[in-house]
Amino acid sequence: MHTITASGVTSYAWLLVALPALGAAILLLGGRRTNSWGPYLATVLSWGAFVVGLLVVIAMAGRPEGDRAMHLHLFPFISVGSFTLDAGQLLDPLSVVFVLLITFVGSLIHVYSLGYMEHDKDKRRFFAYLNLFVAAMLLLVTADSYLLLYVGWEGVGLASYLLIGFWNYNPSYASAANKAFVANRVGDLGLSIAIMTMVFQFGKVDYASVFANADKASQAGLTVIGLMLLLGACGKSAQFPLQSWLGDAMAGPTPVSALIHAATMVTAGVYLVVRSHVIFEGAPTAQLLVVIVGAITLVFGAIVGCAKDDLKKALAASTMSQIGYMMLAAGLGPVGYAFAIFHLLTHGFFKAGMFLGAGSVMHGMNDQVNMRRFGGLWTVQRITWATFGLGFLAIIGFPLLSGFWSKDKIIESAFVGEGWRPWVFGLTALVGAGITAFYMSRMFFMTFHGKKRWTDDVHPHESPLTMTVPMMVLAVGSAFLGAALGPTGIITGWLDPALGVSESAEHEPVLAPIVITVLTLVLVAAGAGLAWMRYWRDSVPTTAPRGSLATRAARVDLYQDAVNEGILMRPGLHLTRSLVFTDNRGIDGAAGGLAALIGGTSARLRKVQNGYVRSYALTMLAGVVVVLGALWVMQ
Repeated sequence: MHTITASGVTSYAWLLVALPALGAAILLLGGRRTNSWGPYLATVLSWGAFVVGLLVVIAMAGRPEGDRAMHLHLFPFISVGSFTLDAGQLLDPLSVVFVLLITFVGSLIHVYSLGYMEHDKDKRRFFAYLNLFVAAMLLLVTADSYLLLYVGWEGVGLASYLLIGFWNYNPSYASAANKAFVANRVGDLGLSIAIMTMVFQFGKVDYASVFANADKASQAGLTVIGLMLLLGACGKSAQFPLQSWLGDAMAGPTPVSALIHAATMVTAGVYLVVRSHVIFEGAPTAQLLVVIVGAITLVFGAIVGCAKDDLKKALAASTMSQIGYMMLAAGLGPVGYAFAIFHLLTHGFFKAGMFLGAGSVMHGMNDQVNMRRFGGLWTVQRITWATFGLGFLAIIGFPLLSGFWSKDKIIESAFVGEGWRPWVFGLTALVGAGITAFYMSRMFFMTFHGKKRWTDDVHPHESPLTMTVPMMVLAVGSAFLGAALGPTGIITGWLDPALGVSESAEHEPVLAPIVITVLTLVLVAAGAGLAWMRYWRDSVPTTAPRGSLATRAARVDLYQDAVNEGILMRPGLHLTRSLVFTDNRGIDGAAGGLAALIGGTSARLRKVQNGYVRSYALTMLAGVVVVLGALWVMQ
């Protein structure tokens, strides 16, 4: 891949970050004076970033495949001794895919929020945080170096903390924001160590230098970098073992859930791994661990999703599982890179649509989230039912909808390889597809079908156009985006050259593709059928039954919080208390005791100097006696 200097319309790509950042600054600094028009300004600036991104893509598409990567120099960033780094943007087929996803879905969520947050007295601050998040995410994906990516990475973490805890007057919401922030800080530590190791190994942290010299580095060094990058990705993308924050993060307003937990923030880890494919290809151990983490997480999230009665938390578990599919594909190497991004794109549409659909349901149900108190909503919320339904069908892989083209290609790619790997990872992906069909069907049937189980204080109704229009747009993407990009080969043709993947490379699975497709559809039908029998045909109790041991474990997220507390939190707390005790009684005690000893000794010595001649004569006599005694003993 040849990188050229940006020119023409791409020389204005800095506006991608500048426009939403400007919106955040105006709304935060302008205060309540911007209450009336600030949200509209934020929405317009977000759409402006989308227009800039679209123009960049059009300009890039007009260039030959090998010359589509463009570099935009911004300003000198760091100069310390021999280490220098300029801030710049890398505009290539991989980054612009994320730019379009972030700006388009993000802008639709801005529009949706105009209706959803209409009566919130702090909506101006909410839109400022939305703009800040979009700006940070765009900086992350367009950065030309790991250090500048880290700046965007931390900006995304800050914005997500502010958005999750937006209603922080509720202690549980503030606690959820803190939990997300701390869990992400663990991952951020891994990313920072990876960057430090790059400085040690290469003396540079820009992509061009790191990738060009990766083959000259030791495999141990690349493994350390790869493992630390994976740790960072696990934190940001809620992958095992740093996934515990995602469910609690549903405390934020529903547009936040759609923006952060469907289309953007949780995909940052996938972007990091795919962007760093050169490093992972040089570190097979780290690459294998990426696949293992993805496989564990896709099953973990699917199992948790089967037992959740909270609509938003069930969607959060689904997000965790689907990101697991993407991570698995990203770790498969060249056979999976493009399909990881392909599923990321389609998932951004159908999952954002379903999160916004959940917000629409809550809007009509007095903010209730318990699916056991829903049922029959399709009769009063037809648009929400239809748009949510298309997202549901897409995610389970219903034939010809988006998920069918993207997720099924990941399952097929998982069966590529030699030895035990294709069977373990391929069968895991297959089982995950069946469980996905079950818990997503359960969610859809419990919410929209079956008998009405509404409480007496609710009067369900359809949401306003500001909320339903974005849902309809996302539903169209859920239905047709996969067909437009998958079978046509557009997505692989666009991404493969940027990722160093040869179009002529052959990747044959151990099972025939048609067999894999049939097995997938059979499992999907079985999962959906089981959900139909239990949650539509049969009546759903308004109170959750005790359930089996597995069900009770899934309700508490397979005890992940208990494990974190037992392995990390409580030992860490005891260690901290021990260190504080050692510091207070040991280090500070030793220093204080030495000071007291010196002070006490000096106070006693001062008493000897009392000014009386007889005392001095007695002291001299005692000294003479001691000297004479010593001489006598020596004889």
